[in-house]
Amino acid sequence: MEQGAKRKSKTEKYCLGGLWVLTGIYGLLCMYLFYMQSVQPLDYNNRYFQSDLPYHISMVIEDGWYYSFTAYLYRLLYFPKSAPTVLIAAVLAAVAAGTVLLTEKLLKKLTHSKETTVFTAAGALLLNFVMPFFWHYAGMYRYVSYQSGNIWHNSTYQCMKAAALAFMLVYLDLEETYKEKLSVNSWLALALLLFLTTGIKPSFLTVFAPVLALRLLWDLCHKIPFKQVFLMGSTVLPACLVMFWQSGVLFGEDTGHGISFQPWYSFSLHADRPKLAVLCSLAFPLVMLLFSFRELRKDRGYLSAWIMAGIGFVEALCLVETGSRARDGNFLWGYSIALFWLYLSSFAKWTKLAGQIREKGKIMYGRAGICLVTGGVLAYQIFCGLLFFGRLLAGETYFMVQ
Repeated sequence: MEQGAKRKSKTEKYCLGGLWVLTGIYGLLCMYLFYMQSVQPLDYNNRYFQSDLPYHISMVIEDGWYYSFTAYLYRLLYFPKSAPTVLIAAVLAAVAAGTVLLTEKLLKKLTHSKETTVFTAAGALLLNFVMPFFWHYAGMYRYVSYQSGNIWHNSTYQCMKAAALAFMLVYLDLEETYKEKLSVNSWLALALLLFLTTGIKPSFLTVFAPVLALRLLWDLCHKIPFKQVFLMGSTVLPACLVMFWQSGVLFGEDTGHGISFQPWYSFSLHADRPKLAVLCSLAFPLVMLLFSFRELRKDRGYLSAWIMAGIGFVEALCLVETGSRARDGNFLWGYSIALFWLYLSSFAKWTKLAGQIREKGKIMYGRAGICLVTGGVLAYQIFCGLLFFGRLLAGETYFMVQ
């Protein structure tokens, strides 16, 4: 028995080492992808390594236009004489690999796992490849016909995603303990991370702040001291200040941009059947919800993930920018980060279900069947993501068909 345990431990260490190597390889592949994106010509007809990155860099270097904290980073890392964008690509690649590590820490927390396991490490890596359930009938384009929490063509989203996950890691630690005490250091950590996330891209704040408000209202109604509720709520104030600055830059009077109410506009831009494409984008969380609906009321975190996704969906459904950015679908970014959090929360539910297949030495075939069906849906979506990422590395446009 002792030798078997030692062998198992050694095997697990090798598997974990292999997964960290794969994460490193993923980071290197991302560096290649981001570098190739960064050196593409500023030509909207270009369909080779298509992305927003060269335009974001040009806005800073050529136009001196700053609307995101990443702009200051690009200015710092840009060296015009030799390979000017290589450091930008390297930092973005480090962010992508770091996002996998943050996902693993969050998955460990959501599954109440004390140590990193092969399951949490593999799950974290694969969750960063999940793409929508591709069905040609719903939309012919693997990315733009659907909505996804994993995006490789927009650098501000990639950086916001990492910062948002770091914020959630701290928030989950404090959401219970704040009711008794919220130290100055804890308040600063939460406020600064949300400030950073919003400064990179305000989208996360637009989907998280309403959820936080609802949760704090619930706590207040259940006799949590007003002082503690107020302190927790006040962590969003620095982020709101930076959002006002961004609003002036993006929607000032001289910009020609505004916000209009146009239901289904963004979802209909590239999808053949937008409503079906929305369902395909939510495939794994929906099938998990089907089998864990009773837990929705009991599990506050899982419910919050669905509420956040609902808020993001309504924002993306109804709001559209006016002016030259009307077709950019910029209100989809909040829904995208909410989708990633929902997939992460749903995967945590799936791991719990997988752990309950065997009970008292017997296989529970009903649970095994549910786990197989839901896991099959997730596996197909992971396959879609791996295929999509591989074709991006080959230089294909994100308007790829089939």
